[in-house]
Amino acid sequence: MSSLPELSQFSFFHPLRVRWAEVDPQSIVFNGHYLTYADVAITEYFRALGIAYPGDLAKDGGDFFAIRTLLEYRAPARFDEQLQIGIRSARLGRSSLTFALGIWRDGELLTSGEIVYVHADGATRSSAPLPNWLREKILGFERVAPQS
Repeated sequence: MSSLPELSQFSFFHPLRVRWAEVDPQSIVFNGHYLTYADVAITEYFRALGIAYPGDLAKDGGDFFAIRTLLEYRAPARFDEQLQIGIRSARLGRSSLTFALGIWRDGELLTSGEIVYVHADGATRSSAPLPNWLREKILGFERVAPQS
């Protein structure tokens, strides 16, 4: 990640309260849970776009496969804190979709990162172009157009 994300860069946020089971013996959220938080927020992002994931992609015979994840930890989250998870489509490739993410607590950036998915044929698992209807929904939703 080249620069820190700012709240104003995101069109979508999902609130999430830290549960007891997510806290490790150091009394902070265990690092692996941040990917779960991102996954939950991406699912809600699709819902906000009116996309039933994975069903709508399956209609075209496709699905998404994660090919890269990057998280940068800046400060820990703790039990019972209310988090805001920002998700945005940062890049639309031919067959890939890159999500930028930020996790904040009361305006303080705790974690930033990105997740890259490749759109692929569900049967062969070979890459396939992003459906045009998906591109249109993303471009209509985002305040800042994703890179191509």
